[in-house]
Parts: sequence; C-alpha cells; structure tokens
Amino acid sequence: MPQKPWSEACERNRGPILEVLRGAFAGATQVLEIGAGTGQHAVFFAAALPHLVWQPSDVAANLPGIAAWCDESGLPNLRAPLELDVDAADWPVTAGDGLFSANTLHIMSWASVRNFFAGAGRLLEPGGVLAVYGPFSYGGRHTAESNARFDAFLRARDPLSGIRDFAAVCELAHAQGLCLVADHALPANNRTLVWRRGHS
Repeated sequence: MPQKPWSEACERNRGPILEVLRGAFAGATQVLEIGAGTGQHAVFFAAALPHLVWQPSDVAANLPGIAAWCDESGLPNLRAPLELDVDAADWPVTAGDGLFSANTLHIMSWASVRNFFAGAGRLLEPGGVLAVYGPFSYGGRHTAESNARFDAFLRARDPLSGIRDFAAVCELAHAQGLCLVADHALPANNRTLVWRRGHS
C-alpha cells in the first residue's frame, strides 16, 4: 500500500470547514470533492457526515495517496477516488447535489477556474450546493498581508495562478445559475463560499 501523504494545513483547517459543511450539506446526499489532495479531508468529512456519500477526485498523480487514506478508513460512505481534470469536457460524475473543493482555485489558471464553474453548472441538480474553501481577495484587495505575500509567491511560481477575486468567481457562479448563500470567514485569512443552484 502506498504511504499516506500528510498535510499539516489539512489537520488545522478541517474542523472550521466541517462546521460550515454541516449546514451547507445538511440536505445533500452525495458530494463530489474536486482536488482531494492528500485524502485527509475526504476521510474526515465522510466520517463526520455519515448521511453523505463522499466521492473524492483529483489528477491521476494524487490518486494512490488518496486511495491509501480511503482504504484504511473503511468508511462505508466514502468512495474510491476518481481521476478528474477540471479542464476535461466530460467529468466522471455527471450529476449530484453537492460539490466541494479546498485550496484549488488559486493554483489553477483562470481558464481552469472558468472550467471548474462550468463543470459545477453541469453537475449540480436544482437545489445543489457548491462550497469552496481558500483565500480570496475583495475589490482587488487582499484580506491580510500574509495573503498578499502568498499571492506573490504563487504568481512567481506560476504566472497563471494566484488568489482569486470574490466578485470574479461569484460572476462565474452566477452565470451557471448558482446563487451565493454564504461567505464564511475562517482562520488563517481563508473563506468558505457557498452557492446554491436555483430551481428552474
């Protein structure tokens, strides 16, 4: 079995994120997690939210580590990880009432962020919920000096990446029929944004 990857940040932020997800996904039955990373979040949230079927996904390189966490957990509501590229025209999951992603939008290109929201629009059923955790700027301003430094680091490493502006991502969500229902301030200058798909 592959060695389980580990992220200290996942351990620190999982509790505050869970408190948001308890409410956001109270009425959901199945959640697709995009960019499951190490797999720590998937195991923690699936264990804490047993009414949900939790489906982790990520790029192929991260799947063995996620699978190691999932296999060890033995949780009946946690599925084996799926390969998912947000830029692909077809995602392996085509319908659902919940979508979650943590710390992904700032490491994607803006074109991929657009594809992420387009995919959310295809996947989420009426009443479905999208919850996204990470740092955001507001009106072109960072919420903390640490976020400004982080943004500079990201852009130096990859000019196509960077902390995304709240209004810009809300515009993408709105174009997919998603209405912002909550903007939660979380520790370490991060947010969890929650959108709901309207009933047509």
